[in-house]
Amino acid sequence: MDNITAVLRAEGLTFENIVKTTIFLTNLVEFQTVNEVYGSYFKSDPPARSTVQVPALPKGANIEIEVIAMANPTSGKAINTWE
Repeated sequence: MDNITAVLRAEGLTFENIVKTTIFLTNLVEFQTVNEVYGSYFKSDPPARSTVQVPALPKGANIEIEVIAMANPTSGKAINTWE
């Protein structure tokens, strides 16, 4: 979560700009602990989230979190990357 904070700050964003996360865990037994830490970063209206168990992650990590953030999530405008 600290790495995500740093990336967001570099772009002038906060956790409020995150609209979707995907959490990859190597062991779903850790879900409750991850959920508690994850929840502490979102003060209100947490984003959509998926959590999946995977057999392995790069560099032996136990968790990986992918986020999608929008500069203005309340604008209702999406960016078409296919143009």
